[in-house]
Amino acid sequence: MARTIVGILRGGPSSEYNLSLKTGAAMQAALPEEHYDVCDIFIDKRGVWHARGLPVEPLRAISQLDVVLNGLHGGVGEDGTIQRILERASVAYTGSRARAAALSLNKIRARVALLHAGVRMPNAVAFTMNDRIDTGEMAREAFSAFAPPYIVKPASEGAGHGLRIAAHIGELPEAIADVLDEYGAAIVEEYLTGDEVSVGILEDFRGEELYALPPAHVVLPDGARFFHPEAHEHAQARHACPSNFTPAEKRAIEDLARTAHRALGLSHFSRSDIILTRHGPYLLEVNALPGLYAGSSFPQMLDAVGSSVREFLEHSMRLARR
Repeated sequence: MARTIVGILRGGPSSEYNLSLKTGAAMQAALPEEHYDVCDIFIDKRGVWHARGLPVEPLRAISQLDVVLNGLHGGVGEDGTIQRILERASVAYTGSRARAAALSLNKIRARVALLHAGVRMPNAVAFTMNDRIDTGEMAREAFSAFAPPYIVKPASEGAGHGLRIAAHIGELPEAIADVLDEYGAAIVEEYLTGDEVSVGILEDFRGEELYALPPAHVVLPDGARFFHPEAHEHAQARHACPSNFTPAEKRAIEDLARTAHRALGLSHFSRSDIILTRHGPYLLEVNALPGLYAGSSFPQMLDAVGSSVREFLEHSMRLARR
């Protein structure tokens, strides 16, 4: 039987370059050689594509593939760029289509779509470098909308990159300025207290249209308010899965993740980050391309239901080729 020719995209010019390398390696390790002819397609930090260790034009790198596994976190891997290249070449690929992926990556635009669908999220205001007010005025606008503390985040980054905490309004202008200077757009969000949760969604899995993996409780280090990027890169992130949430809490979390997946028009799979407060769950953000690297939540959620990264990849490839 002929082996399926699978291209694995990894690397890329985003802040999540190292995590992408790890996800790509996990993909390669999960696919047995007797069934798959795996082509490692590496994109360096300058955006140059490489196949078999040599620089190559993108269309040439993907020309003989049956299906592509996209392991590019952030940047061109999730903003629609890679998806459009693959679509123009008529190459099947796993994950969301270009428009939905780009919407999910842009937290400002995603928030509009999610709120319109009735998804409950923390209060927030967004700013860009084009706004003709200074950061002091931005801080006062946020303060008039909701009380501190605040979390300030870039509009299109993941894995904790660029996050700032402002305990009170006096710290907010500098936090906003830092994020705007580095990323060009910032979201000031109400800092809710509760248990952080990660939950995965798989399409058409085990007889369900949108199958929710068991929610994973994010276990933060003592005194930490969020995982720093180094925690992800050094596999220090911890998740409790199965969690100790009640059946009612789990249902609410899973329903919220399903609603978010639909609202953004995502395909094949997604992972939602949620905060479970005493008033119920609130969505923080949705990731169209879950990480598979050591310490990430998605492999642990798969393991909790007797699945595996291999089964996940094979299922995703079937959806892509269908």
